Amino acid sequence: MNVPTVAELIPVLQVSISPVILISGIGLLLLSMTNRLGRVIDRARILDRELRPGLADDPNRSREQLRILMVRARLLRGAIVMSALSVLLAACLIISLFLATLLRLNAGHVIMTLFISCLTTLVFSIIEFIRDINQTLTALKLEVRDSVSNL
Repeated sequence: MNVPTVAELIPVLQVSISPVILISGIGLLLLSMTNRLGRVIDRARILDRELRPGLADDPNRSREQLRILMVRARLLRGAIVMSALSVLLAACLIISLFLATLLRLNAGHVIMTLFISCLTTLVFSIIEFIRDINQTLTALKLEVRDSVSNL
C-alpha cells in the first residue's frame, strides 16, 4: 500500500477544516441546549413539589406549565439527539476523507451523503430548538397573564 505523501495529505487537511469547525459550532449549540434542558428539569421539579402538597396558588396553571415543560423537554431531547448525530456524521465525514485519500478510493458518494446527512440532522435539530423557544413563550404568557392584564 502506497502511503500518501505530506503534499497529498495537505489538501485533505484543508478540506477537513470545515467539518471540524462544524463540530465546534454544534458543540456550542449542544451546550446551550443542555443548559436549557437542565433549566426545564429544575423548573419541572419545583412545580411538581408545589403541586404535591397542594401549595400551588393556582394548581391548574401549575399543571399547564408542567405540561409545557414536558413538551419542551421532549423537544430539547430531540434537538440534542439530532445535534449529537450531526457531530457523529461530521466525524465520520472526516474519517472518510482521510481513508479515501489514504487508500486512494473514489468515495465521492459516501462523502457527499455524510455531508448532506450531517447538515440535514443539524437543520432538524435547529427546528426542534426553535419549537422549544416557542413553547417557552407560551409558558411565559401563561405565567404572566394576570400581571399583564392588570397593567
